[in-house]
Amino acid sequence: MKSLYKYILLVGIIVITGIVFYNKIYIPKTTYQRVIPTVGNLSVKVFGIGNLGAKSIYNISAGVSATVVEMLSDEGQWVKKGELLATLDSVDLPILLNESKIGVKKAHSELIASQKELASLQAQKNLAFVTYKRYDKLKKQSFASQSEYDKAKADLQVIEAQTEVTLAHINSAKTEITRSKEAVKAIEKKLSIYRIYAPIDAYVIAKKAEVAQTVLLNQTLFEIVNPQDIWIKAYIDETISGGVKVGNSATIHLRSDTHKEYKGIVKRIVAQSDPVTQEREVNVAFEELPLPFFINEQAEVYIDTKEYKNVLKIDATALVYRDAKSGVWIAQNNKAHFKNVNILAISSGEAAVEGLSEKSELLKVNATNKALKEDMEIH
Repeated sequence: MKSLYKYILLVGIIVITGIVFYNKIYIPKTTYQRVIPTVGNLSVKVFGIGNLGAKSIYNISAGVSATVVEMLSDEGQWVKKGELLATLDSVDLPILLNESKIGVKKAHSELIASQKELASLQAQKNLAFVTYKRYDKLKKQSFASQSEYDKAKADLQVIEAQTEVTLAHINSAKTEITRSKEAVKAIEKKLSIYRIYAPIDAYVIAKKAEVAQTVLLNQTLFEIVNPQDIWIKAYIDETISGGVKVGNSATIHLRSDTHKEYKGIVKRIVAQSDPVTQEREVNVAFEELPLPFFINEQAEVYIDTKEYKNVLKIDATALVYRDAKSGVWIAQNNKAHFKNVNILAISSGEAAVEGLSEKSELLKVNATNKALKEDMEIH
């Protein structure tokens, strides 16, 4: 009787073990996820990683060695063309400029006074000339003495001499006005060196000096960029870069917000590859610049190199290679069958293929599944 109980117990254990094995091990290992192909467009993308940069970075520098009086902008600020960015200590140049302007006014005053004096002398000259001519006639008629004639002639000569002198004063005043104006222009031009202006509409990315700091000739005060020059300097492996062309559309992901996607376009492909990394630099510009932006921020780009329209698409993880041929496992009557396919392109986890029906059920294998074999039963 005890032997019977032992036998029954042993059979029960074997049955329970078999059931557990079937449900917990055999069934999971022979159960495969099935996916259905879809029809649509597939964009082949080339991936690259790089940094946000600019075509040109403008260094705004001091034109002289001087002390900084004002810094009127800062990092992260927008500036307009012609906007004052900084002023430097010009020492005594404002005083010299004021003196030159006073010199211009003084020369103008002297010119006006000389011109009025000339007008008065010309009136006196006219009168003296008439008097001289009268005494000349009277002398010839013996109605005037020699001394009276000589005096009239001398008076005319004196006035003529004074007129010449006044004309010289007028010319001198005009020359002084020209000289003083040139001096004003020269000092103003020199003063302009001490006032630093923005050469373009730009964004300030770096401030390199502070108030009261003494800067040297050509020392950088600000670094600015033209927002139209901002792009991603992406580096792409040479083996996949052949399809990249200027004008290709792209998507950009910045490290500060990886979930946000920016549209871009390939603007330039650098002519030389890096001999060490064997990568090619591709510059991708934003269609709409993100604000604010940060120079040297890391970014990823996906460049569209080719578009396949109305093709059969499958999950790329369903692809397998058997006997050096590409294909997929499909389910037929709950059995696995290998189907050769022609791969047109793979991009973003999808593959465009030929040689499959739209209604095919593709099998995906994971780490817990058994390796598939032809006509193997599947769940």
